[in-house]
Amino acid sequence: MAGTTVADGGLVERAFERAAGRLGVEPGTADHTAKLQYVRDTMGESKISVFRHLFGTEELARRANSAFEEAYGELVDGGLIAPVPGARAAIEKLRADGRTVVLTTGFARVTQDAILDALGWQGLADLTLCPADAGGRGRPYPDMVLAAFLRTGAVADVRDTVVAGDTAYDMLSGRRAGAGTVAGVLTGAHGREALDAHGATHVLDSIADLPALLERESGA
Repeated sequence: MAGTTVADGGLVERAFERAAGRLGVEPGTADHTAKLQYVRDTMGESKISVFRHLFGTEELARRANSAFEEAYGELVDGGLIAPVPGARAAIEKLRADGRTVVLTTGFARVTQDAILDALGWQGLADLTLCPADAGGRGRPYPDMVLAAFLRTGAVADVRDTVVAGDTAYDMLSGRRAGAGTVAGVLTGAHGREALDAHGATHVLDSIADLPALLERESGA
């Protein structure tokens, strides 16, 4: 969602900085710089997994994750997110074409719902998934893609699944799940080189370009 269909203006980093501050990580220190860089490098990964790596213990990771979710929710409620231009129209076009659309995120359900509520997107997609909905493992594991495949029953072959995202971990997740089309978009965290290196079959300027790509792929 964030970076692919939702423009959040760097709120992940801002929320992380608030959360890190609550755990005593001082801005301007080498520790803060290193942790923030890791957050950037692992965009798309389940946030609790990121905090487990950064803070070492389950207790600290959960404290950091709770602080992050709270901070991000406050920023979302402050009106600091917006749809990526053309994203809603793309989702509506895909569904009108008979495709099933699932929105996935590395955020917890409470944050995902806050984003959907803020944008008026509840019910826009056929299904929404967060890591907890797929057994707890987020990207780069294939679990959310496979959960979408199994829960919707939209296609008979996982190779007919399409994955689109803005991060290297989106690409890895899609390839590991066996999706036939894994499309990177250039509206978020990672550039063309990183998306290609992690398995993108296509790189698009925006999610708005996805319906046309799929029409070409299907020969429509």
